[in-house]
Amino acid sequence: MTARVLDGKALAASEEAALATRVSALQARAGGRVPILATILVGTDPASATYVRMKGNACRRIGMDSLAIEMSAETTTAQLLDQIAQLNANPDVHGILLQHPVPAQIDERACFDAIALAKDVDGVTTHGFGRMAMGEPAYGSATPAGIMRLLAHYEIPLEGRLAVVVGRSPILGKPMALMLLNANATVIVCHSRTADLPALVRQADVVVGAVGKPEFIRGEWVKDGAVVVDAGYHPGGVGDIELEAVRARAFAYTPVPGGVGPMTINTLIWQTVAAAETAIAAS
Repeated sequence: MTARVLDGKALAASEEAALATRVSALQARAGGRVPILATILVGTDPASATYVRMKGNACRRIGMDSLAIEMSAETTTAQLLDQIAQLNANPDVHGILLQHPVPAQIDERACFDAIALAKDVDGVTTHGFGRMAMGEPAYGSATPAGIMRLLAHYEIPLEGRLAVVVGRSPILGKPMALMLLNANATVIVCHSRTADLPALVRQADVVVGAVGKPEFIRGEWVKDGAVVVDAGYHPGGVGDIELEAVRARAFAYTPVPGGVGPMTINTLIWQTVAAAETAIAAS
């Protein structure tokens, strides 16, 4: 069996061309205005700074603007909430990204939930999560939404399939499970403390690794012909799944790197463009 490679890097690159066309059309209709994504980085974490820079670069590649806001590691919850309120009130800002994680003294959930629903292009608010879960319009959490776009592009069947999601974070594992459920998959949500996890993974037609631990999901747990989606990325270029052991046996898999990561950023940008189109059409 030759497994299909679900190439997120290639898909994201092709989607950028379409997004650039949408931005150009929007600019022409809006008197020169373009979508703007505001990014908030609190502290000096190098990985977070890199992610924010990559997102800004992606904006510029398609003709959008990025407003980068950097706040000190001593920032309080009140100060961050005030900054978010200013961005919510700014009609030129169409999307708001609060880079995770924030320093420990900040109430991250309160700050996420302060983001206006119309500007929640990273899909982090409980309001947006609830609407997505109920099948109502909302911007989905960017990583699982990117995975769904990748699966749709490669015409991976989900209806009636058993999907096992290993991970339960509020911005990845939980929304991933609900998106799959809304696509008519049967879903089992597991985590690092699940009893007899290998036996559950062996049943899966679709395995999503979202547990945040390098190669936690072993290759021998995955059955032949499964679709393997690895949402992890760790030093050494490995994900949450032992991909080397399943490449020859899977029906399809996402490489690490080059699979899920590019689609996360592309989905964030895609949703910002959509938010700008909605806002400018209503203005």
